[in-house]
Amino acid sequence: MAFTVAIVGRPNVGKSTLFNRLVGKRLALVDDQPGVTRDRRFGAGHLGDLDFTAVDTAGLEDVFDESLEARMREQTEEAIRHADVALLLIDARAGITPLDEHFARRLRKTRTPILLIANKCESRAAEAGLGEAFRLGLGAPIAISAEHGEGMGELYDALRAVADRKEAQLEDVAADPDAELEALPEDEAEAPKVLQLAIVGRPNVGKSTLANALLGEERLLTGPEAGITRDAIAIDWEWKGTPIRLIDTAGLRRRARVVEKLERLSGADTDRAVRYAHVVVLVLDANDMLEKQDLTIARHVVEEGRALVIAANKWDAIEDKTEALKRLKERVEKSLPQVAGVPIVTLSARSGRNLDKLMQAVLKIYDEWSKRVPTAQLNRYLEAATVAHPPPLVRGRRIKLRYMTQIKTRPPTFTLFAAKADELPDAYARYLVNGIRERFDLKGTPIRLYLRRTDNPFVEKA
Repeated sequence: MAFTVAIVGRPNVGKSTLFNRLVGKRLALVDDQPGVTRDRRFGAGHLGDLDFTAVDTAGLEDVFDESLEARMREQTEEAIRHADVALLLIDARAGITPLDEHFARRLRKTRTPILLIANKCESRAAEAGLGEAFRLGLGAPIAISAEHGEGMGELYDALRAVADRKEAQLEDVAADPDAELEALPEDEAEAPKVLQLAIVGRPNVGKSTLANALLGEERLLTGPEAGITRDAIAIDWEWKGTPIRLIDTAGLRRRARVVEKLERLSGADTDRAVRYAHVVVLVLDANDMLEKQDLTIARHVVEEGRALVIAANKWDAIEDKTEALKRLKERVEKSLPQVAGVPIVTLSARSGRNLDKLMQAVLKIYDEWSKRVPTAQLNRYLEAATVAHPPPLVRGRRIKLRYMTQIKTRPPTFTLFAAKADELPDAYARYLVNGIRERFDLKGTPIRLYLRRTDNPFVEKA
């Protein structure tokens, strides 16, 4: 039975810890510092035989201006509106605070069912807070310890009741031919393969703004403040029939400038997003393109073997666009020779300019990254390459290149069998890789070439 559970509460009551417990993974960043979570994070939750969508939210704040905290509150309220049930967490050890009481009053007015969850109940220090919780007017609190996994049976019983109510509602809809069809769950018979697309870059270059522009909604927090995004947020989406998991990430600064533990955790989360992505869009600020940190990020993406697309954002602010694009291409060609021909797209996330062009580049590089070259074609290329530029001599004898085959895709990976393979110069290996890139239209894609030695069959082995 599919349903949605939103986890809400004031800052630092353990929402992300409970979220991680329900999804069975450390997806959300957890720290003693309040206000770590800012965007909504979705995950596949499981409790007993219940499967549901868990939503981690930012801490509820009593702020209604144009500040970051107010925008975080709006994201949380959006999660509550779309949930089948909201879990209001309180810290039982700290007792009921005026902020808990304020939000309980507001939540009582919503149409979404609310379950009161008293967290951090692993010790007797929580008993007073449990007694105080009744005055919130949300019924008896469910005592749990998200960190230690205590009280999950009682939480299961409460969520089972929610699931049963929703199932009964769906049965009523199915029995009524005039009922709203959108109340029926989507067919989940066989999920299609999903393109994992990560958006990375330095802080404040417009990554979340670009993600929102692609999604067509204000799904992620944005603003002039640098470093708003902390978690890598994955959102399932579709572009012209292609299923995509879009991953917005925290901005990456130079390691020497990172001193806070939370920023280190955010950076590790971004690294993990790159490692599991298929295509990575590196967002640049057109007013300050390809500085040292941009190149460091790009090289990391290539070392991980991910397909790379460079997006120059805020292009509408550039006066001499022709000259700026020329300088950018020259810098990329000089600094990233290992992905020669990497696609570069100029765009404006705020105005929506060239978003289709960006996605076309993403799909094209994804196809190249997944490409398999027939072995016969590879060896015809190898023969032609060695005729045009023979391998060097080693101790008076030329290295014999015997055979080449592709052993995997994503990224395209090839093995070259050769006599004295360990003595083949790196320059010649790069010559072969560049030739593969040109001959088989793999421009901009990381290519890996492994050399394997073949023994002379006429030499007696010891």
